[in-house]
Amino acid sequence: MTLVILAAGMGSRYGGLKQLDPVGANGEFIIDYSIHDAVVCGYDKVVFVIKEENYELFRETVGKRAEKKISVEYVFQKQDSYLTIPLPENRKKPWGTGHALLCVMGAVEGPFAVINADDFYGRSAFKLVKDYLESHPADGMEHFCMAGYVLSNTLSDKGSVSRGVCSVENGMLTSVTENKKLTRHGKDALSEYDDGTTAIIPGDTLVSMNFYGFTSALLERLAGEFDAFLKSPDTDLEKGEYYLPTAATSAIKSGFADLAVLPTYDNWFGVTYAEDKPFVKEKIAKMHEMGVYPPSLV
Repeated sequence: MTLVILAAGMGSRYGGLKQLDPVGANGEFIIDYSIHDAVVCGYDKVVFVIKEENYELFRETVGKRAEKKISVEYVFQKQDSYLTIPLPENRKKPWGTGHALLCVMGAVEGPFAVINADDFYGRSAFKLVKDYLESHPADGMEHFCMAGYVLSNTLSDKGSVSRGVCSVENGMLTSVTENKKLTRHGKDALSEYDDGTTAIIPGDTLVSMNFYGFTSALLERLAGEFDAFLKSPDTDLEKGEYYLPTAATSAIKSGFADLAVLPTYDNWFGVTYAEDKPFVKEKIAKMHEMGVYPPSLV
């Protein structure tokens, strides 16, 4: 069972390479906790998706720690990876999480989980996703899954966040709608859209935090989907991104796969903004005190 960790994000809102910002008392990064939980739950390989220019720094920090516990492989998300059009002259940012996953083609075989490097997910999600994939082999249709988190537990008090809001029927995902600007509004969230309109999203809505369970059968399909994204007249080739929830929704609607939403009640938290860090450090310190994690992960 492989864990794919998406770590090529630029961290523009945070103001730095937040994947390598310590949150534990011994210099642990959030990613150290994800790797620890994956190893405890029986994962045997991790694939890091990073920017090539960050390789030496990433391997000397996160990589060397991980290599002591689990098999490690690195892949690079480049702007021209799997590009079927000329690279737009003013394009600066990566192509998004769906493109990042496409970059692991050849490094993953069979079932795998995929997560963000800078999100803390809680151990139960790792077990839920692994158990589901191992008990639902393909039978003419691929069977995917995702950990679903309660929206109100994923918001930042320091600013807006982007979340994939899930539509679920009988435990199965029907669609994910990317809400790019969500802010806390009492127990709920206020969503602001590109056209200037707003809506209240109930706080108990399940959202995707990009913790998915897939099989490698998805990866070749992604190549065609990304090509269609690039050639669509609706795509902003300077700023547009191909999101992983978009890829998952397309696989469902085409009949290629179904996708179970596994409600997850562990705490989720992350450092979208630098001001989130004290809260995250406090929560992690309490988990060490409670024995959820050993005194040190490094």
